[in-house]
Amino acid sequence: MFVEKNSTPSSSSSSCFITSTRRTLTVWMKSLVFNGNGCTVYDSNGNIVYRIDNYDQKLKNEFYLMDVHGNVLVTILKKKLSVVKFWEGYKSTKLEGRINKPWFQVKNPRLFKGDHCEVLLIKDGNSIELENTYKIAGTATAFKIMNEAEELVAEVKQKQSVSGITLGEDVMTLMVEANVDLSFIMSLVVIYCLIHHKM
Repeated sequence: MFVEKNSTPSSSSSSCFITSTRRTLTVWMKSLVFNGNGCTVYDSNGNIVYRIDNYDQKLKNEFYLMDVHGNVLVTILKKKLSVVKFWEGYKSTKLEGRINKPWFQVKNPRLFKGDHCEVLLIKDGNSIELENTYKIAGTATAFKIMNEAEELVAEVKQKQSVSGITLGEDVMTLMVEANVDLSFIMSLVVIYCLIHHKM
């Protein structure tokens, strides 16, 4: 069940969806847009919860996390500072929202693809004052998202059928703990998949 909370003044006009209980979602690494590049997220009843697309397969530096109606919730941008590459997320209800200050940053502490990433939540859009940190660790098809206290926040695994058969690598199960912003978690899942070239 989703509980919609009004965002604080510093987090732009977008709303965040906080889980009231533990949720299990299905992430299908397939865009709903013809020739698009992204993925689709379903709830346990088969209803679409989120869509992720960039609308241009040639440019993989900008993605949009949208709700089922196509409203942009988070804009995800790939940045580069010297030789270091990182991703930033911007809360937004419109594509123009990407000009706002970033909500979070995802960095790989290694120059090359590694098995974990660091996530920094940016307090009031100020990159100097960090609110707290998260960590994503694991492989492209099985990874965990943990908070600053090393508590599990979400976990991704390859999806299994009712009979226990493991499905293809393009279908994953996302388990999200209670009291977590699903748009934030989905953004991290997308970025980790992008880092591992799954999209």
